[in-house]
Amino acid sequence: MTEPIPTHDLADANRRQVLYWRLLARLFDPDEQPTLESASVAVVDDLGLPAALLDPAVAVDTVVQRFPALADELRGLLAPTDENPPGVATSPGSAPEAGAADAHRPGAAEVRRAALVSKLLLNVFATGAGPVSAGQLARWQSDAGWFEQACGAAPGELRRQSAGLGGTLAGLEGDLVRRMHLREVLADPALAARLTPSMSLIEQLLRDKANLSGVALANAKALIRRFVDEVAQVLRTQVEQTSVGTIDRSVPPKRVFRNLDLDRTIWQNLTNWSPDDERLYVDRLYYRQTARKTTPSRLIVVVDQSGSMVDSMVNCTILASIFAGLPKVDVHLIAYDTRALDLTPWVHDPFEVLLRTNLGGGNDGPVAMALARPKIVEPRNTVMVWISDFYEFDRSQPLFDGIEAVHRSGVRFIPVGSVNSSGQQSVNPWFRQRFKDLGTPVISGHIRKLVFELKSFLT
Repeated sequence: MTEPIPTHDLADANRRQVLYWRLLARLFDPDEQPTLESASVAVVDDLGLPAALLDPAVAVDTVVQRFPALADELRGLLAPTDENPPGVATSPGSAPEAGAADAHRPGAAEVRRAALVSKLLLNVFATGAGPVSAGQLARWQSDAGWFEQACGAAPGELRRQSAGLGGTLAGLEGDLVRRMHLREVLADPALAARLTPSMSLIEQLLRDKANLSGVALANAKALIRRFVDEVAQVLRTQVEQTSVGTIDRSVPPKRVFRNLDLDRTIWQNLTNWSPDDERLYVDRLYYRQTARKTTPSRLIVVVDQSGSMVDSMVNCTILASIFAGLPKVDVHLIAYDTRALDLTPWVHDPFEVLLRTNLGGGNDGPVAMALARPKIVEPRNTVMVWISDFYEFDRSQPLFDGIEAVHRSGVRFIPVGSVNSSGQQSVNPWFRQRFKDLGTPVISGHIRKLVFELKSFLT
């Protein structure tokens, strides 16, 4: 005979249902449902949580500032874990204590979790309609940052991805940016200062830069510069952390303390051990060889700047500038749509490169190849990275013929479908198969994979 479900378990299940039904109702209809609202207020009050959790007009930052203990509960709230649901302990003065007497029941903890999850989902996914102010965008970006932390990511990390949940967040942010009167906001320094640079915002700025002037243009450039610097810091760290080249055994090791091979020194001097003195007398020190083989290399980066490749354009211009700063690496940068543009003179400054791009238009790869091929001087010491979805306007065969000729000359050719944080890529199947047959398969679009491929060739 089945044992009856305890009354308090049924009550907790019902309270959780109330919160989630209320969440669904508000996501699909901004108007309040009085019955669900009053029931939800009673639930959060019983849990000892602030009523502000139910108000989508109140930012998560505001709730956390008033009740600091909730910050730890929100971080990792939606991240995969084998542990029990987050605890409910609160620090003195951080949150009301009503209802805390029975809050340690597993069911009550789940109800509390439902209340916190509902807050995050409602603030992030109920974006409404109509015009958006700079303040509203800034608040949404802050709330989205808390949602990303709840998923176990850093603020902004998911929005840099183009697929899955990250793609959804990036889409919501892009919609908010499009609904904002950006030119008017940029013309007001106070409003512009409230904007947080993101890929969606940078895309809009790059597309509209020709229509900006004066204060608005200056503020747009400042936002682009901030975003470039933030992304460059992340990519520079990835470049520095990637293994570089092979050890050159022909170069004697530098006899400095940081290169001292202590294990080898002890092993080679074991015959000098004195049992009487109980000491090891060292008559020779051994040092690690750290010099690496380097060959003067040329890196030619060709980037499709059509509308579908905005994130790749931003990431690749920054990445090219980082590699341009490495010793013995000669970097050339070409951007193209239906025309090709040589951006090599500005390759050390991705900010200047982006200001000279013209996002949008179609694809004409042969035009870009015509500009890139003369830059090949020593094929065996050249790598060509081609970032595109390879959807050409009836010129697929001419482009592939040019790529095949470059590859067979000895150039290391690396086709990349896209360059973003998620690795999601969309590539013309016709090209994908031919690259595979050529022995140069399209690499993963994840930025770290491209960094590794380039470092292994250039250093």
